[in-house]
This record gives sequence, structure tokens and C-alpha cells, in this order.
Amino acid sequence: MKNQELKLITLARVFKKSCVDFGKSIKLVDQISVFMKDQVTILGFAGSLRKGSFNKALLRTAVELAPEDVKIETFDLEGIPPFNQDFERTPPAIVKEFKARIRTADAVLIVTPEYNYGVPGVLKNAIDWASRPYGDNAFDGKPVALMSASTGMLGGARAQYQLRQTFVTFDMHAVNRPEVFVAHVNEKISEDGKVTDEDTVKKVRKLIENLANLSRKLNQ
Repeated sequence: MKNQELKLITLARVFKKSCVDFGKSIKLVDQISVFMKDQVTILGFAGSLRKGSFNKALLRTAVELAPEDVKIETFDLEGIPPFNQDFERTPPAIVKEFKARIRTADAVLIVTPEYNYGVPGVLKNAIDWASRPYGDNAFDGKPVALMSASTGMLGGARAQYQLRQTFVTFDMHAVNRPEVFVAHVNEKISEDGKVTDEDTVKKVRKLIENLANLSRKLNQ
């Protein structure tokens, strides 16, 4: 066989391999595109500033339990000043960041204690900042899920129901099931902040899955 023919055969083999590799690359790109399309980013925050907060521990558990196609980012409400309507159009930097993070996320996860039969001031304050001024509500139309924990027997239920009323005015889409009320939370979270109650773990995992699915459904 002449050298010219050998070169042509070699080139043909290289071209064939390149085509196969290119096909694999296209398939990989398609798979990545599908994954990115299905990927859901959730912004989670807790209505407590306490370092050893049970609700912060519950939020960390949600982050750990999120499936591969769900990413839960967190935001600490520490440092957000009391809401002042005089400055709602020129809010402080931390409020601007908070609103931007909410808007960027596909969905929202709120984890809260219950104080005096209701929503903690720190959480209500952050919500007021993020939803003002009128016409600039960062929560508008967002899918949202709730969890609450308390040392009492109701697990923060009253705080959750108050928040659900607020979601109506924001036109948010709340996950209805499962309801995650962690009662007697001091008996269900270890000293190092790990949720030890298996039923709670199952409900948290299911809530995150349902929130992600709701987000995908709304974005179809």
C-alpha cells in the first residue's frame, strides 16, 4: 500500500474518531443542559439570630438533605436594621443583597421559631424590607416552603399560619404538604446541632422535594 493511501486511511480513522467524540460531546452537553434546566436553587433563611438556634440547625439539615438537583443557599438575617419607610427606596447594602438573593433564587425556604404566638420580629422585619417599596416586592410570585421548631407542643404552628397569610398578599405559591412543625425540638436536635428524630428528617427531605417540584411546575 502506497504512503498516500496509508495517510488517507489514517486521516479517515482520525476523522471517524473525532466524529464519535464530537457525538459524545454533544450528548454530554445535552445532558448538562437538561440537568441545568432541572436544577433548582432555593434561598433559605431562619427567623432567629441566636448562635445555637434550633431553627438554624433545621435549616442546615435541609441543606444536607437536598437532592443532587437542588441547591439550597442560605442567608443570615443578622445585621438587617429595623425597617424605616423613609429609606425603603434607598435601603442599606445588606437589604439590597437580601432582595437580590431572593430574586435570583428559584424558590424560598423560611425556617422560623414562634415568639409570643407569632412571627419573630427579626423575620417580620426582614420580610418588610424585602417586600417594600410597593411595586418592588422581591417575593412576588415565588414558590415558598415553611418549617418551624419550638420547645412547645405546637412546634411553631401559629407563626407558620401567620406567614401563610402574608404570602397571599405577595402572590407566593406555598407548599402545603408536608407541614413541618418540630415540637419539643430540644429533644430532637443534639448538642452539636444535628437532627436526631427520623420522622423529622423524612418530612424535611419530602418538603424540599415538593418545593423543588413546585418550582419546576411553575416554570414550565
